[in-house]
Amino acid sequence: MLLAVDVGNTQTVLGLYDGESLRDDWRLATEHTRTGDELGVLLGGMLDLEDIDGICLSSTVPALIREWERVAERWAHAPILVVGPGVKTGIPIRYDDPREVGPDRIVNSIAAKERYGAPVIVVDFGTSTNFDVVSAAGEYVGGVLAPGIETSMEALFARAARLVKVDYAEPPSVIGKTTVGGLQSGVVYGFAGQVDGIVAAIRGELGAEARVIATGGLAELVAPYSSTIELVDKHLTLEGLRLVWALNA
Repeated sequence: MLLAVDVGNTQTVLGLYDGESLRDDWRLATEHTRTGDELGVLLGGMLDLEDIDGICLSSTVPALIREWERVAERWAHAPILVVGPGVKTGIPIRYDDPREVGPDRIVNSIAAKERYGAPVIVVDFGTSTNFDVVSAAGEYVGGVLAPGIETSMEALFARAARLVKVDYAEPPSVIGKTTVGGLQSGVVYGFAGQVDGIVAAIRGELGAEARVIATGGLAELVAPYSSTIELVDKHLTLEGLRLVWALNA
């Protein structure tokens, strides 16, 4: 079986594939100082490492790449494929310096193209909100990076002493009757409006009504309030990793 691993700055998402079928998935906090042995012990409590035939890794935290290589070597005794320069992706990358593009952005685009066709726009709600664009010709042509929901709110709480942290939940109304309600409304409607504005600009530049697919931890919170997000695919990144693994096998 394949273990697909997407290491983000805030969260790490794992998926266990049996062929093309996703058998199980987990979402963990990313600890930047966690060692390979700690990861091995953690994984051993979640799944049978002897069942792992390979690991496909996407990581935006360079320091953790070596630790995951240690997991593959010492704990899983399986080969590991790290998505990066030199790895076959099956998608032309039209970027001034392809090495600058995060591997998660590439695998999202691969999966979106495969599942939903092109042109397509992926909106990934993570530490940053990433907009990645696949043209009608099936090429990765770039995207937009904006501050993520949690990043933005943490900055607001740090600078406004009278504001308190709130749960990321649907607001009871647009017009908040409490501070908590106002903040929740700002999160949901503010980021939905951001998505719709950026998508409209991207579509105008593409000259095409590209489909919009959302993914990431808070996608399901914002998507119902966006007029452009067509659907949420919470396993999009894992599926992209599976496709990359299959292409390079």
